[in-house]
Amino acid sequence: MHEHIDLPALPRFTGAPDTFTSGLDPYDLDPDLRPDQRWSTWSSVEKGMRGPEPRPGWVVTADAAIDTDLGVLKTGKEADVFLIERAVPDDPGQFSLLAAKRYRSSEHRAFHRDSAYVEGRQVRRSRDRRAIERKSSYGREAAAAQWANAEFAALTMLWSAGAPVPYPVQIDGTEILMEFVGEHASSGESDGSPASRVAAPRLARVRPDAGTLEAYWDQLRHAMGVLAAHGYAHGDLSPYNVLAQGGRIVIIDLPQVLDLVANPHGTDLLMRDCRTMCAWFRSRGLDVDEGELFAELIAQAW
Repeated sequence: MHEHIDLPALPRFTGAPDTFTSGLDPYDLDPDLRPDQRWSTWSSVEKGMRGPEPRPGWVVTADAAIDTDLGVLKTGKEADVFLIERAVPDDPGQFSLLAAKRYRSSEHRAFHRDSAYVEGRQVRRSRDRRAIERKSSYGREAAAAQWANAEFAALTMLWSAGAPVPYPVQIDGTEILMEFVGEHASSGESDGSPASRVAAPRLARVRPDAGTLEAYWDQLRHAMGVLAAHGYAHGDLSPYNVLAQGGRIVIIDLPQVLDLVANPHGTDLLMRDCRTMCAWFRSRGLDVDEGELFAELIAQAW
């Protein structure tokens, strides 16, 4: 029996703000903070919406911390990713860089993955499930939050199992704060300099030497194996949602993670993941076979 991702109850939807101040009453704004800043939301999120323990030492939990929006890292059809500095002023020991993934509201998003991926996915609250089925206004917002919750739950499960994914710091509505995977250092080792704020390149953009390529392959097999052992597949895996940070890879973009048993498209999408990734490794000179990888993963799943 494999473990299931138990989606947390949906928090109250407030939208995915383009700035920290979007949607706030003007009287709630703190005159001591700039428009691109807010007080850390760590203590205000609901129970169960923070990352798994033991937490990395770089996670800043102090109420005195300030979140500063440093700009856009990536734009997408479904969500945008921003770089956030969470730090306690005048305390260099309490500093981290985070990636804030903000899912767009139903009026401004263009989900292209819904139908194939949500089959077999459970929504815990019956009110949300009925609203999503009716496609009411609340249901559309609940569906957007469902994607964020699914990604946070997947990151939590995979990080705890030792898979190479960003550490999920917290989720608040449709915003996920996670470890920023930089080109030179992870958020826990970053010094805040401009060089440390450069995101790690996507696997599709790198040309590793033979030894590094084999190391990447071993890491990928392990990561896909962790998913399969828990009964899941990424479902949309490609060299564009795998980051290459020096000698390690980090898998990102996990909202569509699917149950291999409950989803009727599960094994087909797993095979597509295998085919896509093996094609990239072969293009870089490594002799790998998608059929062998698929069989290995199916064996781990069952």
